[in-house]
Amino acid sequence: MKKFLLAVASIVLGTASLQAADLAAQYTKAPVMAPAYNWTGFYVGGNVGGQWGSANPATTTLFPVAAYFADSSVGAIAAVGAQRINSSSVTGGFTAGYNWQVNNAVLGLEGDINYFGFKGSASGTALYPCCAPTSFTINSSVSADWLATIRGRIGFLATPSWLIYATGGAAIAEVKGNFTFTDTFLAATESGTIRDTRVGWTAGLGGEYAVGGGWSLKAEYLYVDLGRSRMTSNNLNIGLALPAQTFTHSVDLKSNIVRVGVNYKFGGPVVARY
Repeated sequence: MKKFLLAVASIVLGTASLQAADLAAQYTKAPVMAPAYNWTGFYVGGNVGGQWGSANPATTTLFPVAAYFADSSVGAIAAVGAQRINSSSVTGGFTAGYNWQVNNAVLGLEGDINYFGFKGSASGTALYPCCAPTSFTINSSVSADWLATIRGRIGFLATPSWLIYATGGAAIAEVKGNFTFTDTFLAATESGTIRDTRVGWTAGLGGEYAVGGGWSLKAEYLYVDLGRSRMTSNNLNIGLALPAQTFTHSVDLKSNIVRVGVNYKFGGPVVARY
């Protein structure tokens, strides 16, 4: 009887050992969790790129009683005074912002200040319709040295590290315009100056890629419209002042910007993924 029980025990223990070995052979370790980039947090960065844009300076005058111009001259001055300036330049500056990641959506607020470099001039001359061969000349120049934007951003994650976004908000720049009028009829001269910190709008698209360690690379396009500034002058002079003659000078400014940049995000949570 004892021999029989020992034989049964040996068979049971042997079977259990075989099953344990089989389970050990089939066991696979769970994959190690790897950190995924999380976009939530405050960041700073820099950018460099280029802008190309245009300004449309304009000079007009009126025809008040007992002033300088003939009625036919008013339309001629408006036609020559409607000018166009094209400008392109390198831009660059600094960026700061904050992102909130909600699942695959990323919402953010971003501000930047950049060297803008918009600069150009235009000139036009025509005969007086009433009084040929005497003529008049209008010169215009426009510049904007810096540009700042304050924008919202809304995007989605194509991958955990690749953000595609749209952006839009306010654009701010000091627009400067200088205008002169001269003629050969009585050597008349007039001038006007615009210095206006304009608040316009901007909108664009971009992409940003997280390379790790809080660093990310981005590329974006922005369209900027700063609207139109105006001023009037009554300083026409022909050797004596003619304050009754009013001139109006105005200028608008629009630009396209393409730039690349690098950002560094401070802290922020890291979530786990398999």
